[in-house]
Amino acid sequence: MMFKQVIIIRMDLKMSKGKVAAQTAHASLSSSMKAMKTKKSWFDIWNAQGQKKVVLKGKSLKQLEKLKMNAISQKLPWELIRDRGLTEVEPGTVTCLAIGPGPEEIVNKVTGDLPLL
Repeated sequence: MMFKQVIIIRMDLKMSKGKVAAQTAHASLSSSMKAMKTKKSWFDIWNAQGQKKVVLKGKSLKQLEKLKMNAISQKLPWELIRDRGLTEVEPGTVTCLAIGPGPEEIVNKVTGDLPLL
């Protein structure tokens, strides 16, 4: 069984490439740390398999909230990232959502129809 993590970036915010990279890193680390505590065996397998990550496009905050609820229903680790607002967006703006690491087939149930970034 293969494991992966996905990060969904809000495209409606029009963030710079550097900002997207930083938010992606925040999301990956935060969701990974949650998985280490709540789904340790999943984290360990994902880590041993090379920490597969896929970055996807999200349309809006509303879409990210819906994806988060689907991740919760599938018992996947997740993390919404709220920016501190020091550079490009207002404080508290949700910039992205990380889902996983988890079994690829379960993650795909939640995010399989989203386009790659």
